Amino acid sequence: MIAFILRRLAFLVPVLLGVSLVTFTLVRLIPGDATLLAIGVDQRTTPEQVERIRRSYGLDQPQPVQYVKWLGKVVRGDLGNSLRTRRAVTQELGLRLPVTIELALLAALVGTIPAFIVGVLAAVKRNSGLDYAATIITLVGVSVPNFLLATLLVLVFSYWLRWLPPIGYVEFTRAPLENLRNMVLPAVSLGLPLAAVMMRNTRSAMLEMLGQDFVRVARAKGLAERRVITRHVIGNAALPIITVGGIQVASLLGGTVIVETIFGLPGVGRYIYESIANRDYPVVQGVTLVIATMFVLVSLVVDILYVVVDPRLRTA
Repeated sequence: MIAFILRRLAFLVPVLLGVSLVTFTLVRLIPGDATLLAIGVDQRTTPEQVERIRRSYGLDQPQPVQYVKWLGKVVRGDLGNSLRTRRAVTQELGLRLPVTIELALLAALVGTIPAFIVGVLAAVKRNSGLDYAATIITLVGVSVPNFLLATLLVLVFSYWLRWLPPIGYVEFTRAPLENLRNMVLPAVSLGLPLAAVMMRNTRSAMLEMLGQDFVRVARAKGLAERRVITRHVIGNAALPIITVGGIQVASLLGGTVIVETIFGLPGVGRYIYESIANRDYPVVQGVTLVIATMFVLVSLVVDILYVVVDPRLRTA
């Protein structure tokens, strides 16, 4: 197991290097001069002053040189400073990352556990009312985008029913109940599309396993249906469910950009959205690299779960 994990960790290094290179290149393809945006439109500067500011940020150097210098700082834990606020990116992430992690965890709980249970029941009770209802919910969840779902939730639960606040954030350590009230709508709007995908794939994987010969043999031996489902079907259907679930949970980090902006949450998603609009190179590069690192770490956890579910993969 340890050797397997070490091999997977070794594969993460070239992946993160590739992500850093692509991010560095794409950010500089965004139209606009970051130096002029950092100066501001109300300040009068001469071309010589603009060039001096550009040189102070290292933007006058060739891009390969800028990339190597930036990567060297990243290895030392320095993601740079914002061109707009002059604050360290690591400091800003320390304040905003807990909000995004909490949102992603709540959305993962909303989108995985109930979806798995409903998907299993829909497969076991195929062509029943529950199966048809689950299919309809799945189609709606896959079709409706996050921003529209978030808007509808705010309209219904905040403005019509007035049950939940439409916007705002309170730290969990300061007021836990108020924090959860503020996080319900963002977590649901982010987690429901995940729940739809999980439900559909769980149902498909379960139906595929229910038609296998070993299930018929287990039933022919007189095993109880519950034991057949829990011991034989779910275990063999777990790999495709884990695959889809891992990808979807990791993608929640990217989905927070829209949700945090709509609900006014001070998280990483809203931070990177504002930074892209301001052409703030260091922030976009640093935050994207952190999100990519979290994504590949989730993929590592999925690979480990593969081995736990199916030990034959340890020697694959």
